[in-house]
Amino acid sequence: MNDIRVLLVDDHPVVRAGLRAMLAGCEGITVAAEAADGAAAIAELSRLHTLGEPADVVLMDLQMGAGMDGVTATGRIRAGAAGTPPPPVLILTTFDSDADVLAAVEAGASGYMLKDAPPEQLRDAVLAAAAGRTALAPEVAARLLGRIRNPEPALSARELELLELLATGLANRAIAKELFISEATVKTHLAHIYAKLGVDSRTAAIATATQRRIIRPGGG
Repeated sequence: MNDIRVLLVDDHPVVRAGLRAMLAGCEGITVAAEAADGAAAIAELSRLHTLGEPADVVLMDLQMGAGMDGVTATGRIRAGAAGTPPPPVLILTTFDSDADVLAAVEAGASGYMLKDAPPEQLRDAVLAAAAGRTALAPEVAARLLGRIRNPEPALSARELELLELLATGLANRAIAKELFISEATVKTHLAHIYAKLGVDSRTAAIATATQRRIIRPGGG
């Protein structure tokens, strides 16, 4: 049986080196190539395919400096932007907010792991992704299960997007411009967000969403 070929995508060379060293000790897994951002990852996938040595799994960071972010890259890879049969994308990040997880899943990610995962968990996640199965960090899976058992009104993808912008300090007019919607629509979304979170102000919405890990602290 051939080794599973992994493309590492992270903007920090030290992180990539650490992941490469860790995966080198995992039987059945080979690091095929590395990339520093999403655009480079798409180019690498195309190159590997041309060489007849395609990647089986992409291990993708979420935020990569000024380069193409992981969610955008995941969506483009899964849409066939690399000109190859799209491999599964496994997110590997430090961020575990609901907004991040939802965005990654909607982009087509096959799994979501955290960078503090033990080596055996990451190896199992890579194997699962290669086999077409979903792989979730235990912390993420537990939180999702908790939400199923104790359901609360869920924020839509648009409401999460607006809430993240709200946390950066943008006013309604700036949010409307950013999302290409009217200020009236922003106010309507805010009313829905307040109702779902059980709050009555922007400050309370941000604080509650951060405390519940719906968005990242500071909105970034």
